[in-house]
Amino acid sequence: MEIYGVSKDTVRRQSNFAKKLETEINLLSDAETTVCEDFGVWQLKKMCGKEYMGIVRSTFILDEDGTILKEWRKVKVAGHVEEVLEACRGL
Repeated sequence: MEIYGVSKDTVRRQSNFAKKLETEINLLSDAETTVCEDFGVWQLKKMCGKEYMGIVRSTFILDEDGTILKEWRKVKVAGHVEEVLEACRGL
């Protein structure tokens, strides 16, 4: 199993973040939002009455062919890791 994190941050920011967290998770830059748009997570968001485009935190489990087996949209961090691990165990 491989785990990837994708965000709009630059490669440099991703690298600095990975070093800071001392994580082995592969962090990928999608500065042009191509992957985010393909997965439908680059969306209009609202905060304090202002609208802006941003990434809706989401998690996807893909098979070897790139088919989405399970997805979570608008993820809340608390308890999410456990839920994803349980789903992975069930595959």
